[in-house]
Amino acid sequence: MRLLVSTASAADACAAVDGGADIVDAKNPAAGALGAVTFDVFRDIAAAVGGRRPLTAAMGDAESPASVETDARMFASLGATLIKVGFAENVSAAAARTLAEAAIRGARNGGAGVVLVAYADRLHEGVSPAALLDVASSAGAAGVLLDTADKRGPRLTELLSPASLAAWVERAHRQSLTVALAGQLRAGDLPIVRQCGADVAGVRGAACRGGRGGAVEAARVRALLDACTVDNTRGRRVRENLTAQRLRADAGSGTRQPPSG
Repeated sequence: MRLLVSTASAADACAAVDGGADIVDAKNPAAGALGAVTFDVFRDIAAAVGGRRPLTAAMGDAESPASVETDARMFASLGATLIKVGFAENVSAAAARTLAEAAIRGARNGGAGVVLVAYADRLHEGVSPAALLDVASSAGAAGVLLDTADKRGPRLTELLSPASLAAWVERAHRQSLTVALAGQLRAGDLPIVRQCGADVAGVRGAACRGGRGGAVEAARVRALLDACTVDNTRGRRVRENLTAQRLRADAGSGTRQPPSG
């Protein structure tokens, strides 16, 4: 599992790289869960990273096909490997697909991919995590991210059980999507996230002195990387239980499929 650290400045990006972050993300934490930095700030972050790590860019919740396509193309041209795009609470799955396709067109023209984002604290509003997988797969997105919209509310691991997260990750993988989990994750959450099968764990506040609005510290990033490798019995059993549940379901239907993964 790779560790993504969200950075708001060139200084943050340098600290993230020094701490060993696998992926550097550009995000303005003052502008919401997926707040976008300005293009000038992104240029500074890209220069600080200097190609040493993959660089991603948060673009906020998509507002219109034209604007999301233009912004995705711009971030990609400035060096983003992946663009993260979310959706507002009143957006339907059909509208989300149109927005996603526009973002993908823009990013692709700049040589980047797109990660679509759903919020675990908006399960019954807009594009749900389950619906997002179908939108991402049909639109041709590179991956999906499950995050939290309210950064003052519960963490991802408080909103959803390890079994629920693992099932969502597994379904995304079956649809050939790379999967990231985020949402106020702390060091103690990272072993669970890893055992749930996520490809990437995203952090911001846990990597900062003074929380989400503070500055990234290399030492905190190193500690989070160590936490990513810690074994977690609870998380390991999640997958074992899911496999057992599938086998029971297959037996009940008269079929038996080998467990995946």
